[in-house]
Amino acid sequence: MFVPKKIFLTKGVGRERDKLTSFEAALRDAGIASVNLVQVSSIFPPNCKIISRNKGLSYLTPGAIVFCVMSQNATNEPHRLLAASVGLAVPKEKNQHGYLSEYHSFGETELKAGDYAEDLAATMLATTLGVEFDPDTSYDERKEIWKISDKIVRTLHITQTAIGDKRGWWTTVLTAAVLLP
Repeated sequence: MFVPKKIFLTKGVGRERDKLTSFEAALRDAGIASVNLVQVSSIFPPNCKIISRNKGLSYLTPGAIVFCVMSQNATNEPHRLLAASVGLAVPKEKNQHGYLSEYHSFGETELKAGDYAEDLAATMLATTLGVEFDPDTSYDERKEIWKISDKIVRTLHITQTAIGDKRGWWTTVLTAAVLLP
């Protein structure tokens, strides 16, 4: 059984005539095009350490099978704003699992999409930990409740936005949380 010990976050943008090559360009921009990516669900492993993108990329070997949680979005509509985001919520108790979330949208800023992805991850963790909150309150209010509850230690996100290529070429954005041994 493989339980990741390290994780890093990365993001990229690609613009190409074809959708597939646009996706490939985004993977290259994110630094993860040379590995075989396997998308997994949204559990942040217990005792997992968040490392920098540069350090994480140094662990990758071309052709390796690598697990990730990825969000991606694409458009060939000129001037359309698109976003892809991965949110992360880490529990205070390192031996408990946390959550990752994937979110993608059109017409949202980096901050709005990122906050939403972070909120999704934190909500999943809060419900697992039994932290009571009103889902109809704003994320900022819930974030304060989670901090006060002393059960969630950290939330963050990585978000990539772009504006659709003016020529009508495909524009792809992606973000990924890459899980390492």
